[in-house]
Amino acid sequence: MAANNFPVQQIATDTTLQSGQKAEGYATPTQDTTPQMCFFAPKRVLPIIFLPGIMGSNLRITSAERQRLIGQDNNKAWRPDDIGAGNAHENSTATPRNRQLRIDPKTTAVDIYDPNGPSDVSGDGRHSNVTLEKNFNSPLLASDPPTKKDGRSATQKARQRGWGEVMFTSYGQVLQHLERRLNNTFTDGKVQAEWGDIVNADPAAWSPERSKPQRAITEDEFRKAVGKCWFPVYAFGYNWLQSNRRSATATADRITAVIDSFKKGGYECEKVIIVTHSMGGFVARGIVHPDIGGLQDKVLGVVHGVQPAIGAAAAYKRMRAGFEDPGMWTSFKESVAAKVTGNMGDEVTAVLANAPGGLELLPNKTYGNGWLQVSINAKQKDAWPKKGDPYEEIYKVKGKWYSLIREEWINPSGLPEDRGGGSFDQTIDYIDQARTFHDLIANTYHDTSYAHYGTDVAHRCWGDVVWEVDAAKGADLDNWDSWVIETDSKQGELGLTPPECYAPGAPHPPKVRAHMAAGTEPGDGTVPQRSARHQLQSGKFSGVFEQAGYDHQGSYQNQNAIASTLYSILRIAQKAKWKDDPKEG
Repeated sequence: MAANNFPVQQIATDTTLQSGQKAEGYATPTQDTTPQMCFFAPKRVLPIIFLPGIMGSNLRITSAERQRLIGQDNNKAWRPDDIGAGNAHENSTATPRNRQLRIDPKTTAVDIYDPNGPSDVSGDGRHSNVTLEKNFNSPLLASDPPTKKDGRSATQKARQRGWGEVMFTSYGQVLQHLERRLNNTFTDGKVQAEWGDIVNADPAAWSPERSKPQRAITEDEFRKAVGKCWFPVYAFGYNWLQSNRRSATATADRITAVIDSFKKGGYECEKVIIVTHSMGGFVARGIVHPDIGGLQDKVLGVVHGVQPAIGAAAAYKRMRAGFEDPGMWTSFKESVAAKVTGNMGDEVTAVLANAPGGLELLPNKTYGNGWLQVSINAKQKDAWPKKGDPYEEIYKVKGKWYSLIREEWINPSGLPEDRGGGSFDQTIDYIDQARTFHDLIANTYHDTSYAHYGTDVAHRCWGDVVWEVDAAKGADLDNWDSWVIETDSKQGELGLTPPECYAPGAPHPPKVRAHMAAGTEPGDGTVPQRSARHQLQSGKFSGVFEQAGYDHQGSYQNQNAIASTLYSILRIAQKAKWKDDPKEG
């Protein structure tokens, strides 16, 4: 029977969809006497579940009425990989009204891959953000031979694992790296040479925190961690607009489904390892919380990357002054990225004031007192919180020029709440929900946890937020907290005036200008070191790496961050207990 002369294929068993393993043969020319070989996957499976940060999951609009309101002919709500064209360009130029209506927790859902649906709506066209590197090679994500009926490419299999649900430009590198490395470990019984960067390597190169020194992984330890086991890598997006509590519950269900699918297929799969970025750490903590996700017994360990463990003051800064634009000296793509997330305070508030998940990134009560400050003519005038309650002392304070929420920015759509609009009362309700969630997970970390984060002076951020006021001579300094906003650049520059100037015939008072000072605390540009370092105080972290050289969103494109993640995964995998392990003692 005539056929193309295909090379010997290694069967890439798709354990997500296939119940059990089977051998398949392929036709070859009669002169080809090469034996066909089938490599069966070991029965041990330890999935890796990657959880992205805020704005790192792709969302779709679930309401046709909402699409009509914003005049959009597709259901894309948030797709940062499209930056520079299409929907992302629309987001970068969108009015606060359209941002509020497009990026709404009530009418959005994760953009999940469905190969049986329309290509540009849920299939390969929509998930074309996933493109694999030329040298990518994983036995679990190999393309099917052309002769296989209904065969799928490696890229399609990666999309089935959820890789297209997340911002691939930020996370694609680490997803491919983990998948490729963890499933290519030995050749003829010997450790593959590329593992020399981890096995027997000194972890000091990845900057472990001094109180938690790490030792090198020996070859015997490496064999115990990865021998006879596969590590399929998944990426689970979540609706980052909704409360992380809801995201944790939904993601816990997806993790359970993955475990059950492997067990149904005859594999030994009892637990997973979770790897997180930023706010994904909150979701992971919810997953292992007994009253939220309840999966503490199904998670072997967690690797937290750049987690704002007790919140980040940058959340306040951005709701008042917008996201930072890198400016004219950076690429067009980076500049558009800043505009997409919102360069102006009113653009960000229109989204986050109506999004419980975003409000959960605000500093919690453990962050400490005095991080919001007012300084007048170079002298500190006041600071909050004073009594350890930022919710009541800062977030819910109404009508002050330094308040978190400018009420007129909450609902630019003008719609009532039951049609997608917002209100100050609704935002306060979300802040109360944030406090409850913060309290629930305050002491919740998996007993086997690792972390890496930035403490870089080159990426300073807002540990404290300082309003610096320059008041002209004669200004009424005694009643500074009753000043009224006369002008607002929406990027941290205010013109203030006392309320009495609005009385008929009142003379205009001396000028008062305020601006938000730049961040001064080392970190990664978003998470200050005080928040990241709080993870050390939990007593549950086996390893913590304090690093430099990356910004918050780009952390998983840094080689030291990736190496410390791989090291941490191996340390966690060593703790796995398998049915055929030798009995101790």
